[in-house]
Amino acid sequence: MNMLRVSASPHIKDTETTSSLMKDVLLSLLPAFVWSIYVFGFRALSVYAVSIGSAVLFEYLVRKLMNKNNTIGDCSAVVTGVLLAMSLPVSVPLWLPVIGSFFAIVIVKQLFGGLGKNVVNPAIAARVFLFASFPAELTAYTAPHNYLSFFKIAFKADNSDIAVAGATPLAVLKNGTLPTNSIPDMFFGNIVGCLGEVSAFLLIVGGIYLIAKKVITWHIPVCYMATVAFLTFVFSRGGMFDLSFMLCQLFTGGLVLGAFFMATDYVTSPATKLGRIIYAVGCGAITVFIRYFGGYPEGVSFAIMIMNLFVWYLDKATRPKVFGTKKGGKAHE
Repeated sequence: MNMLRVSASPHIKDTETTSSLMKDVLLSLLPAFVWSIYVFGFRALSVYAVSIGSAVLFEYLVRKLMNKNNTIGDCSAVVTGVLLAMSLPVSVPLWLPVIGSFFAIVIVKQLFGGLGKNVVNPAIAARVFLFASFPAELTAYTAPHNYLSFFKIAFKADNSDIAVAGATPLAVLKNGTLPTNSIPDMFFGNIVGCLGEVSAFLLIVGGIYLIAKKVITWHIPVCYMATVAFLTFVFSRGGMFDLSFMLCQLFTGGLVLGAFFMATDYVTSPATKLGRIIYAVGCGAITVFIRYFGGYPEGVSFAIMIMNLFVWYLDKATRPKVFGTKKGGKAHE
């Protein structure tokens, strides 16, 4: 009966809720979540647990402190905790996700009014904040192990028992050379990197699920990745039109995670189709620019956060014209 209730605009009704959308996002991330635990061991599970738990706790406490209704039931804090953990290496000290969750939930989300009012994606902003504050911890990557070998240190507060690996594939690509990892290893997930970087294949599967469920549209992830593919193919550092260089750029780093699960955030992405395309192309161009010319080999987080700041302008510039009006808003006689 609620679907028939007369109310003020907008008049479009739907049975989807914030909670159901967030649960779809969590379900789509489940394959990559499980694979990252298999690749990096049970310490990855402790990073997830601390990140998710602290995000939910901070959401509850800040809403309580502000005397507002509890919103932990909508699962948005859980999604933020998962995405934050996926943007971190498994070797991070366990106090670091707590700081990141505090920044994401309290500073970026709740101080701006809560869900739907934040200017930038909370997980992205927290990742950038942590990188700026603790660069050594966020660049201490470990090699994949492909077996559950870290059970004994699953709940250690430090990373003293974890062997630090060498350069990531992105760091090698920045020097204009191809990494030693094979492209199948990069695509299916057997490389050095953050928890959410290990399997482009499983992240794409999750992204296709979200598109099929109409949780997100194809415009942002496809245009984002297509822009990166085009620029790194035409302006390849290994020589023009180097397909291997382009594929390595696509399947390493946080590009797939960012394109499907962070850049598509409802609150911080454009509402119009044209706006989404422009936004995605901008994300792709900035990502490649930072990867090529920045001091850090990865540019996904910075690119998405920068484009988040232009969403209001993109929505304003691409909004449909009101039927039956002239330029300036005056109605036809």
